[in-house]
Amino acid sequence: MGWELPSDDTYVDVGSADVRGLWDRARIGDGVMSAGISRRRVLGFGAGLAAMAVAGCGSNSGRPSSGGGGDKPALSQWYHQYGEAGTQQAVERYAKAYPDATVSIQWSPGDYDKKTATSLLTDQGPDVFEYGNGPTIDMIKGKQVVEVTDLLGDAKDDFTPSLIERMTYQDKLYAIPQVVDMQLLVYRKSLLSAAGVQPPQTVDELLEAAKKLTTDKVKGLFVGNDGGVGVLGGPALWSAGLDYLTEDNQFGFDDPAAVESLRKLRELFTSKTLLLGAPTDWSDPAAFTQGLTAMQFTGLWTLPAIQKAFPDDFGVLPWPKLNATTGKPSVPVGAYGSCVNAKSKNIDAAKKFVKWLWVDQTDDQLDFAQSYGFHIPARKSLVAKADKLKSGPAADAARFVNENGHAQTPILWSPKSGTAYSDALNRIIRGGADPAAEIKKVKAVVDAELKRINS
Repeated sequence: MGWELPSDDTYVDVGSADVRGLWDRARIGDGVMSAGISRRRVLGFGAGLAAMAVAGCGSNSGRPSSGGGGDKPALSQWYHQYGEAGTQQAVERYAKAYPDATVSIQWSPGDYDKKTATSLLTDQGPDVFEYGNGPTIDMIKGKQVVEVTDLLGDAKDDFTPSLIERMTYQDKLYAIPQVVDMQLLVYRKSLLSAAGVQPPQTVDELLEAAKKLTTDKVKGLFVGNDGGVGVLGGPALWSAGLDYLTEDNQFGFDDPAAVESLRKLRELFTSKTLLLGAPTDWSDPAAFTQGLTAMQFTGLWTLPAIQKAFPDDFGVLPWPKLNATTGKPSVPVGAYGSCVNAKSKNIDAAKKFVKWLWVDQTDDQLDFAQSYGFHIPARKSLVAKADKLKSGPAADAARFVNENGHAQTPILWSPKSGTAYSDALNRIIRGGADPAAEIKKVKAVVDAELKRINS
């Protein structure tokens, strides 16, 4: 099931039909997060979606049938259905204010990913559309989207670096990040203090802290009901100083440090300190706010509810580094990216609109990030202007994005690679399989995928 965060910060079950995506998929790297918080749907969209059949895309393209604005070009812009109240009205307001084109908005419930990917194979797609972490490598190599590198200008260094890197292929940018979401570790200050525990800075310290914090009523740590299979694949690699792929796009974690890091996840699973079988999964704060766990790996979007439950009694951390000498702390970061359809009849006008909205209109960008939920602007200069991010745990979280942030997966990490890694993690964490042997299996799949993609 999926979870969305309405305007009153309570959580309602919205089912799985219209909430798959960013943080809610079931596979590492191709998604895998069991949450379905609408704006957080960007994690790991599958690269194979663009090859789906056109059937099911629907007859309504969302593209205006005529100019409707005199000499102005007519543009269509697609969004998935956000869960936060007021978001649809906001994007419609932004579009109406654009002076140089008539922009129509299509708000798309249901399987937005499939609908968008299939529409790009036809002449019925939008001019401008958002896509999770930017377009897939198949969209780029299939020439379904156009380069937007020139739109950033002097603003390039102001955008979150990990997201710009994720939306770039062969030094060309294919999407403009819209708004940032992230995962992080939250902890109860009073419980750590009572147990004589300092906020953990290494994985070994985290293991020790979880043991000391576990009582007959409270577990030390919650990383999801699957024991972390769905959310810790990336952090486990980054904590060891590794990544899914190397800088030259080779398999990135056939390394003893990865073996050690994945063994630590198995040790954590068998330590009897993890909360398992919680009423809601990692993306919802209920396990933490109801006192079932002293620490939880969750998302930025849960902070308003946690703040309400424990106003001055919680802190946030990145996932810790592996040990004192290896790796770095990390947080997974994701964002929808604004893309331009290569089949648009008004490519130049579409690019001009994207630049106006997501580069020039900083007031609207700040509004989009802060007024309809709890998110981080994609630009560093706007983070400093965001009132909700100026102090306390929220300010720490915003700092982690630029200091410790990693895009969930690289652009060349395919759905098949993600499935192979997710299956291996399940066998290691829950089944006790040998990490070294499992890594070799993943490497074989990833090497074949990289060869296919680069052929």
